[in-house]
Amino acid sequence: MAFATVAQLESRWRDLTTDEEAQAEVLLEDASAMLAALVEVDESDEEQAALLCVVCCNMVHRVMAQSESNAYGVSQATMTAGPYTQNVSYSNPSGDFFLTGFEKRLLGIGAPYIGSIPAATNWGGPRD
Repeated sequence: MAFATVAQLESRWRDLTTDEEAQAEVLLEDASAMLAALVEVDESDEEQAALLCVVCCNMVHRVMAQSESNAYGVSQATMTAGPYTQNVSYSNPSGDFFLTGFEKRLLGIGAPYIGSIPAATNWGGPRD
């Protein structure tokens, strides 16, 4: 079960072609499966369902927009007029699914934590 529909993706982004709709359907299922593996889903929590829908749509939007535009997701660009140099670095060059730090906070995953390991007290010490 996908956390978002193609119609919900379109309402947040743009109208999709028939081919894009088919691709979006598969990507929404994939993104939902990944999110379900990370989040303990409570079917009765409407707020969580709304957040999962938003994050799922964002993930699919990033993947689909990356493949349609040469400029989407550019993290760094350099141009020089002579002798004709242009360098472009993409933040997600392979078009992988990923969650932003903000999305992780929304879903309550990936929160930092501090832990400690108790010191060994009876390890024997150096022998005489």
